[in-house]
Amino acid sequence: MFDITFLRHGESEGNQAGWIQGQTNSPLTEKGLRQAQALARYWSCEGKRFDLIISSTLSRAQGTAMLICQSIQVPVETDPIWQERDFGEIEGHSPEELLQLQPNLDFYHPYFPPAPGAESQLDLFLRASQGLKNILLRQEGSYLIVSHGSILNMVMYAIFGLTPQGNYQSPRFMLDNTGFAQFTYKSENRQWRLWNFNCTPHLRTTQNDTV
Repeated sequence: MFDITFLRHGESEGNQAGWIQGQTNSPLTEKGLRQAQALARYWSCEGKRFDLIISSTLSRAQGTAMLICQSIQVPVETDPIWQERDFGEIEGHSPEELLQLQPNLDFYHPYFPPAPGAESQLDLFLRASQGLKNILLRQEGSYLIVSHGSILNMVMYAIFGLTPQGNYQSPRFMLDNTGFAQFTYKSENRQWRLWNFNCTPHLRTTQNDTV
């Protein structure tokens, strides 16, 4: 059986500023570091163990993964397939700024990218599906995937049998910074089971971002 946890990275400078990061490197903020440290402590106290951590190559994900690795002593492997969606020429801008410059900007069209050099929703869905497949081609075990909001949203589509339809009313599976989702997958009957989604128990006692 596979035990797979999908984790969104801690708060980054881009998150804090409210701009579209995509595949631009944006380091963790002090708050993001504290979030990741709190999660590492929580899992250490819980006795949580993984066989392997697989992280996006972007710094905000790698920084999160390394703090967890140091706490619970799990090897880390990086894989660019888990990078955030490529937003091409519009990276580094806020959504509000872009809507003023390009009122008809469409982030959710399934086939056409929102900007030159960007991935479409279908491109991202296919990459997320390949990333998921790559995990399931490994030996059964417990894996932690440290990645990003947009691609993890498409991973949920792949698991639940959804496809991107370009509809603004389509479901969105949103994870907070250091929020995680826990699944099991049984190879013998190809059965997924969701146990928790957007869990942040390590932040429940946080007051005024002091974790």
